[in-house]
Amino acid sequence: MNDCPRQDDRAPARPSTKGGVGPLARRQAGGLAPPIPLMPDGDRQAMPSRPIRPIGRIGPIGLIDGASPRFLGALLVLALVACAPHGGPPGAKNPFAMGPVPVRVATVARKAEPLQARAVGQVATLQDVAVIPQVDGRLLAAHFREGGEVARGQLLFTIDPRPYQAALAQAQANLARDRAQAAQSRRDAARYAAIVGKGYVTEQQAAQAKATAEAQAATVAADRAAVQTALLNLSYCQIRSPISGKTGLLGVKVGNVVKANQATPLITINQLKPIGVTFSLPSKELPSIQANFGNGPLATQAVVPGATTSAFGGLSFIDNTVNTQTGTITLRATFPNADELLWPGEPVDVVLTVAVQKDAVVVPSSAVQEGQQGTYAFVVKPDKTVEERAISIARTVGEDSIVQTGLAPGDVVVTDGALALVNGSHVQILGGETPVAPIPDGGTEVH
Repeated sequence: MNDCPRQDDRAPARPSTKGGVGPLARRQAGGLAPPIPLMPDGDRQAMPSRPIRPIGRIGPIGLIDGASPRFLGALLVLALVACAPHGGPPGAKNPFAMGPVPVRVATVARKAEPLQARAVGQVATLQDVAVIPQVDGRLLAAHFREGGEVARGQLLFTIDPRPYQAALAQAQANLARDRAQAAQSRRDAARYAAIVGKGYVTEQQAAQAKATAEAQAATVAADRAAVQTALLNLSYCQIRSPISGKTGLLGVKVGNVVKANQATPLITINQLKPIGVTFSLPSKELPSIQANFGNGPLATQAVVPGATTSAFGGLSFIDNTVNTQTGTITLRATFPNADELLWPGEPVDVVLTVAVQKDAVVVPSSAVQEGQQGTYAFVVKPDKTVEERAISIARTVGEDSIVQTGLAPGDVVVTDGALALVNGSHVQILGGETPVAPIPDGGTEVH
């Protein structure tokens, strides 16, 4: 008797990837259809009619039978989070609770703050001269270095003086001749006047002698003027600097013939010390500027783009007319410019201190936040929690903001780390406070 079990008593065969059974067999194993294994000879064998348990049925321990390990691990983490303790005895720490937010803070201060007006200006010389020859002649020499400093009265150019020396000599000779003739005419007129009454000469002859003497005197006067003109033209052969300043490029090279009052200047001299900056402000600023201008020069700062230092001077000029097209008023400030930081034609940022507001409530601008409800700041309370407080800002001066309402001197506000805060957040204050910038010199105190 054959002890081998019959085919009907055997356990159902599991699908296998061997023999060409692939994803289709695995989908069939999920309960969609019973697998049909292939025999080595390629013939199909009928399977028993016993039903196959689908994969994915809930087993006795409550897990999904046949699920992937990653899915089971995610379920375990969710279960641990759900079962984590949310209460407990006082002092117990929730391992999932968030710690305090590290922030930097500053203290709201009360101090004098400048009332400033800002504009873009342009450096302009207070004096500049285009040197033009006043006589004709050949340019013999230039007695300075291009781009160098020259002093008032310093010799700049020499024009060939020989034609003018000759003209002077001729004028002097004419003067000497006419002087002699004038002297003789005076003597003749005096003699004729003495004998006219005796009948030796007629009255007409005496009158003619007198007229001749007067004409000779006028000729001498003209000769004297000619000599002065010749001397003046000769002096024009030496061209001297009318101001102290810095020279530019030569307009005419040495050796060329120059003409009197020609269009091309020989050189241009710009005064750099002191120097001015011209700028414009809206006309609405004019009343406050005029009210404080009479108390002394208003402090003015010129910031050169790219420079590490600034120039400081004072307002020196207010134009007498408001530009009706732009609605602005033209102003000029004067700077000593000892270090020659400011250069003619250069654009600069101008900060004019009109007045100084006394006892202003000041906070660093980094503490001011903007939200949908408006402007606010985070105020740190004694228990190290923060309060979101609405504030209003009057104006901003440099890195500081002047507060109108919402903050008081002594309040501690968050200046760094506010993006991670909400109302009531616990904070950890990091070392150091954001300083409030010092007030610049100049200006008039206002209350």
